[in-house]
Amino acid sequence: MNRIPFNTGWTCRPAASEAEEVPVTIPHDAMQWDPKSADSPSGVNSGWYSARDYLYTKHFSSADIRRSSGDLTLLEFEGVYRNARIRLNGRLIASHDYGYSGFYADLSEYIAEGDNVLTVEAHNSDQPNCRWYSGTGIYRPVWLCVMPERHIMPDGVRITTVDYRTGRIAVDVRTSHPGVVYVSVLDVDGRSMAQFKALSDRLDGQGNLMHEECVIPDVRLWNTDEPNLYTCVVRFGDDEQREVFGVRTVECDARRGFRINGERVILRGCCIHHDNGLLGACAYPAAEERKVALLKGGGYNAIRSAHNPCSKALLDACDRLGMLMLDEYVDGWYIHKTRYDYGTEVEANYRDDLADLVAKDYNHPSVIMYSIGNEVSETAQPRGIALTDAMTQYLHGLDATRPVTCGVNIFFNFLSSMGLGVYTDEKAMKEIEHSGKKKAVGSEFFNRLAGIMGADFMKFGATLPPCDWKTRGAFAVMDVAGYNYGIRRYRHDLNRYPDRVIVGSETFCSDAARFWDLAQSNPRLIGDFVWSGMDYLGEVGIGSQEYAEYAKNFDGSLGWVSAGAGRFDLTGKPLAEASYTQVAFGLKPIAIGVVPVGLGREHSPSAWKMTNAVESWSWDGQEGEHTQVEVYARAARVKLLLNGREIGSARVGRDARVTFTAVYRPGSLTAVAYDADGVEIARTSLATAGKETRLHAVPEAERIALGDGLAYVRFMYADAAGTVKPLLRGDVHIEVENGEILGFGSACPYYERSYRSDTADTYYGEAMAIIRPCETGILSVKASSPYGEATARIEVR
Repeated sequence: MNRIPFNTGWTCRPAASEAEEVPVTIPHDAMQWDPKSADSPSGVNSGWYSARDYLYTKHFSSADIRRSSGDLTLLEFEGVYRNARIRLNGRLIASHDYGYSGFYADLSEYIAEGDNVLTVEAHNSDQPNCRWYSGTGIYRPVWLCVMPERHIMPDGVRITTVDYRTGRIAVDVRTSHPGVVYVSVLDVDGRSMAQFKALSDRLDGQGNLMHEECVIPDVRLWNTDEPNLYTCVVRFGDDEQREVFGVRTVECDARRGFRINGERVILRGCCIHHDNGLLGACAYPAAEERKVALLKGGGYNAIRSAHNPCSKALLDACDRLGMLMLDEYVDGWYIHKTRYDYGTEVEANYRDDLADLVAKDYNHPSVIMYSIGNEVSETAQPRGIALTDAMTQYLHGLDATRPVTCGVNIFFNFLSSMGLGVYTDEKAMKEIEHSGKKKAVGSEFFNRLAGIMGADFMKFGATLPPCDWKTRGAFAVMDVAGYNYGIRRYRHDLNRYPDRVIVGSETFCSDAARFWDLAQSNPRLIGDFVWSGMDYLGEVGIGSQEYAEYAKNFDGSLGWVSAGAGRFDLTGKPLAEASYTQVAFGLKPIAIGVVPVGLGREHSPSAWKMTNAVESWSWDGQEGEHTQVEVYARAARVKLLLNGREIGSARVGRDARVTFTAVYRPGSLTAVAYDADGVEIARTSLATAGKETRLHAVPEAERIALGDGLAYVRFMYADAAGTVKPLLRGDVHIEVENGEILGFGSACPYYERSYRSDTADTYYGEAMAIIRPCETGILSVKASSPYGEATARIEVR
């Protein structure tokens, strides 16, 4: 297969108008170009972005496609949101409804000699259709795939580890015709480690099938610490496909828990949505890799793709970096969560959708489990239990190597059985009636209620006896029981159901230490996925504790754009909660967080925000003011010292978190941890910034690649050494040479500006620009601000 990027030379315009076509490069998120409006039907879900139908157009010549008579010519769309309609020269050649999965369009019979006009319609005007920010348009890459008449079928190569101990793998190849298939396995340096040839001649309804096994000598296994990869090169006549894979097995049972290559692994996971913050929904490979690298550096070893299949680029990054993936199919089933969501199509389409999911994921060693849904209260009903079983068994038939779970909100199932369901078709209709108004329904109402009553509201609700009755039927027919906010049920259910394996499919940050302690002693508790790893657009304010200095309102209305729920903020900066998580998991000995000093005391509540503390002791002008200092440690006792003088001492509880009241004075704030014998085991400090203030422009990389490379440049108000001064604010204006601004803004969940502006306000002293290079050479970013100027220079290769 000749697989060629097909991402340039496109234009885009709103479908319902005769507006001028604007040149765009794929990936492209048209929703980022739509205005935010108080009348947005999706409201808090989308971050108040409007949504329309868009028309993408690309002209290409038949002479530009190197193909011979009889060749198969396909377009692969990795993701179009949503209800895509593909036309070539005015003729409908493909349609695809689900906005989060990829698909192929066959051009072979419709390419004309000379000029051809390809159009893609993305229909997103039926709002609301998603509970978070979806984006609009061709937000994932497009590929032109040309294959000879006798070819390997698309997604026709699968590699399965048979025995990790000996390096034995099985290779399955589907071809369009019978014939000899040649296979070679290359290591990372391109050396041939195994090769063979075999006949593809077994018809199975999907083409001719070849199945053969071979052994990789001195095999280097794939795991989270050493993500070793191989390449399988398959040749059939004039066709060739290359598949990157890793040698590893996944096992999960009630006796030994979850294992990779026979070794127990506890999933230290986080949930993420599909967007990339300031970039909107665009799945740039560089952005996806950066996201995985940040989360891996923050101590996570697993990601849950909430609540839709993730991009291929994200999987590639997980494979390379050693991150495990729980890939999720869909947010809801036949009960609508929003009026125009995918619920109407799920029962009719799930077989095709799950086949697409497996085709995408099968050769990726990072994918260790499938999830068939999220908070689907249908699992409390006989119809829903039957659908759980049907999806699970269907996935087993497609892929027998990975377990299946489903994220079930135990409390929601109980409420649904009482006629009080958070999600109902009636509530989805009311969401339309109340769009643009402040009356909340569905998940928006529940999020607000949880924010007011706190995280324990949902956790204690899950302990009610009927919650067990209304979940055990569905849990009995899936491989791993997915508990959303059910930590207070773990001990009880592990005792009552000795064959049940549990994963915390969605959890609160504050429960990390308790989970870790429970998991150490019970292998049937296999993991925890906190909500959420990265902040994301939409579901505005559900994880935010904000001050009046940054937010004009606390009701989630226009101006709010992100959830504020990440352990990493919208720009990728780790917060104090990220350090707490590392401490809870035993990956960092001690950390300090300080509740901001000198800001207004009024802030919006949140169940999904353990703390709004930041890792700073630089609060200019706030000398003598009181604040809260949080110390995170796995220790018996901690002491807090300011400028060498002890100001507090306390025992550390099960949650590995202690809070002190302190008076701000410049200098050094130090926390010291002690074991039960009084022996110091760790210490850490925060130092006050110097008096000088300057603007810093700090690129994350000094060199990037032309094409897929992106330049991330962080702007900070800091002292000469780079210690940030979080109370300083002021616009940063940038001028870029040899680059295009793809995103520029701050992490503030309340942000009125566009991320496409050349000016951004700072949030706790920082802002971020993301720039795509135009050509090789030097990409220059010159910034000006009330605190001076700064320039970042990045080499483009």
